Amino acid sequence: MANILAIVGRPNVGKSTLFNRLIEERKAIIDETAGVTRDRHYGKADWNGYDFSVIDTGGYVTNSDDIFESEIRKQVMLAIDEADVILFLTDVTSGITDLDLGIAEILRKSRKKVILATNKVDNHDRAYLASEFYSLGLGEVFTISSINGSGTGELLDEAIKYFTKKEEGEEEDELPKIAVVGRPNAGKSSLINALLDEERNIVTEIAGTTRDSINTRYNKFGYEFTIIDTAGLRKKSKVSEDLEFYSVMRAVRTIEESDVCLLMIDATRGVEAQDVNIFHLIEKNRKGVVVLINKWDLVEKDTHSVKQYTEMIKEKLAPFTDVPILFISALTKQRIFKSIETAMEVYKNRKQKIATSQLNQYLLEAIEDFPPPAIKGKYIKIKYVTQLPTNTPQFAFYCNLPQYVKEPYMRYLENKLRSAYSFTGVPIQIYMRQK
Repeated sequence: MANILAIVGRPNVGKSTLFNRLIEERKAIIDETAGVTRDRHYGKADWNGYDFSVIDTGGYVTNSDDIFESEIRKQVMLAIDEADVILFLTDVTSGITDLDLGIAEILRKSRKKVILATNKVDNHDRAYLASEFYSLGLGEVFTISSINGSGTGELLDEAIKYFTKKEEGEEEDELPKIAVVGRPNAGKSSLINALLDEERNIVTEIAGTTRDSINTRYNKFGYEFTIIDTAGLRKKSKVSEDLEFYSVMRAVRTIEESDVCLLMIDATRGVEAQDVNIFHLIEKNRKGVVVLINKWDLVEKDTHSVKQYTEMIKEKLAPFTDVPILFISALTKQRIFKSIETAMEVYKNRKQKIATSQLNQYLLEAIEDFPPPAIKGKYIKIKYVTQLPTNTPQFAFYCNLPQYVKEPYMRYLENKLRSAYSFTGVPIQIYMRQK
């Protein structure tokens, strides 16, 4: 079940700073200028056992002297449509503005859970000023400071009340779910049409799909799964949403609902920042991934083109590079069935369980050959390893000093796992636990 938190508000109230704090990374670019960036505005967060995606709707508004900028209206409306919880961020230092009033009016009419937060409350005087925001009619006002993090815990405690918690080992639907994601105009719809147009009598639409993404059952050539397409199939009265932002909102929910993602990249445009962002979102959601380089028939190439392009892609996707990369053409149907075959292999890799005895026999030997480096004169001893009972490959290594095992060594352990077992296209998580 997807959990999505969207941060909305006028420019320069601190949305990107709060976003970076929630996902614990510096992904969103922060600047005083409105409309700084159009990508890197979504990420993965967790709080008290709840996983959720965070969407930063900021940075698009221009000419903000206008009372209610049409761009911000479009983003707020789209966020309301897609998110499970809306976080409306305001700025205590400037008080309530006309833009705040306009956004509040839209949010009051929505049926979504809205949490009102006032930012930049970093002293007692400002805490008193925050009471003004109760007049917006959106219930309790949470006072926070995005920069130092004060108040964000209480805010998240409120947000997760409206999320669903996925239990470890929870059973998923029987049929694998394969999602086609990527930037606008990468050829997602063309691929779906190419896959489904033959022998359409085998294709049955599944009723009751989430929102209006299209879930179709695919049953050909010995494979049966649900294919999810959100590209250009949305029935909207207005098609005026910002295309990039719209594609991100759809990608987030589609990724969360899938088992394996076919990430489509336009070969004529190369790998762009948005492609890399969507890839990392797939990785953070622990979904399987196959990278499809579409429109390969339109690219001028020589005997080294595939090798060079593959190396360039892996460099951009690092450190997770154990990923299948296929060069296809949805138009000419070149290698499109290979993409399905590969996606099903990745699905199988994601579901595999390795016996604890096998793991210990192989990995403890590898650890003995190359033990973790000593820290402050203390030696780390890893005594036992097991695969956790989760839907995705996660491994627990039990040792005497888990806090001293650093990222490079955990990457070494991951590489050892990948070299011995087939985890191509699947993110692996490694946990160090106290013996």
